[in-house]
Amino acid sequence: MKSEKKLARKKKINQQIAFGIFTAISYAIVALLFVILAFIVVKGIGVISWEFISAMPSNGMTEGGIFPAIIGTLCLVLASMIFAFPVGVFAAIYMNEYVKDGWAKKIIKQMTNNLAGVPSIVFGLFGMSLFVNKLGFGDSILAGGLTLGLLVLPVVIRTTEESLKAVDSTFRQASLGLGASKWQTTSKVVLPIAFPNIITGLILSIGRVSGETAPILFTVAAYFLPKLPSSIFDQAMALPYHLYVIATSGTNIEKSRAMAYGTALILIIIVLISNLLANALRKYYGKKVKMN
Repeated sequence: MKSEKKLARKKKINQQIAFGIFTAISYAIVALLFVILAFIVVKGIGVISWEFISAMPSNGMTEGGIFPAIIGTLCLVLASMIFAFPVGVFAAIYMNEYVKDGWAKKIIKQMTNNLAGVPSIVFGLFGMSLFVNKLGFGDSILAGGLTLGLLVLPVVIRTTEESLKAVDSTFRQASLGLGASKWQTTSKVVLPIAFPNIITGLILSIGRVSGETAPILFTVAAYFLPKLPSSIFDQAMALPYHLYVIATSGTNIEKSRAMAYGTALILIIIVLISNLLANALRKYYGKKVKMN
């Protein structure tokens, strides 16, 4: 009896120690995030002004604003999501709802996992070879958007596939039992239920696309372009590349570094706003599913 009590007490202590370690790690991660954000805010808040946000860059990007880089970043995010989100969602629907378990499905999944592990600079070289040179798009928003879309495609596919798997199979069986076709079941029953979770892939993709430098370096980014793009076939400035350039060049290093921190802060704010909007969209569709 005593040995059983000792064993139970030992298990309880081990459990408390494990929970304590996990809690400490979780709080450490949150603290690290706040430290990084605080560092960027303290270094960059002094540069932020209406002129910095709305003006064109001048004097080799050491003066003026970053408005073209903001617009260019938003254009690239929009272009990449227009390509990656529908393609990734339909690919995940096909793999989860239509392809039977077997070697073909395993190969597709393995290739998707491998694609997710390819370095971003390799995507940049591929985008330059295919979209810029082979297809003749040149250095343009279209070429950069498609390259970034390919980069985040595995993320969209995997998150969508997991969201579809989370839908209870009884919903599918009930729909099919009522005489609905496979596509009607998928589009009218499964997809609406899974859609709030599918938005998670969109959020992760926006965050990654917004901060990528290597792919746009080969496909779209301009070093100094104090004007707005007029079409998807134009070059554009982008915040990640702009941040890199002004942080590593310029005669007035102190001023350039301050502008770099300000640019980083604006980029974080854009990603934060995009994530908040995507989360609001997810909550809206989540409530809609519960009401139905």
